[in-house]
Amino acid sequence: MNALAFLPLLLAATPIAGLPLDVLPKQDLPATGCAAFLWTATEQRTLVAMATAEPARLRVSLDGAIVDLTRTAQRGAANFGLGESADYAAPGIRATLDLTIETRGDLVKGAAIPDGALRLDRDGKDGVVVPVTGLVGCAG
Repeated sequence: MNALAFLPLLLAATPIAGLPLDVLPKQDLPATGCAAFLWTATEQRTLVAMATAEPARLRVSLDGAIVDLTRTAQRGAANFGLGESADYAAPGIRATLDLTIETRGDLVKGAAIPDGALRLDRDGKDGVVVPVTGLVGCAG
């Protein structure tokens, strides 16, 4: 089974109750490299972020706008170009993404992310930590 077979089809960004994040609309797999597609680890899975290996960035939806944060640091073993822990930043926004990436025989060109955490801090606003789960998909 292709690792991206479970990607939900979302039509538009909408607020996620209790979070400063909006639902991230459907995202395409990068033309090259790998990306982690991350959902909230709740009963109702909602696409909340996409982390790409090249370019090294984290995409989220905040206040109705898609925001790309550049990776500033990466720690731990790298799987599919994504570290166990990575820091990202854009003006006024900082994020840390911690992931457990597991390869599985039933996934082609990708891996599972059984658990992870996305920490988001914005200047002048409360920070939040969101439990996430997801899939890694790779082009080609």
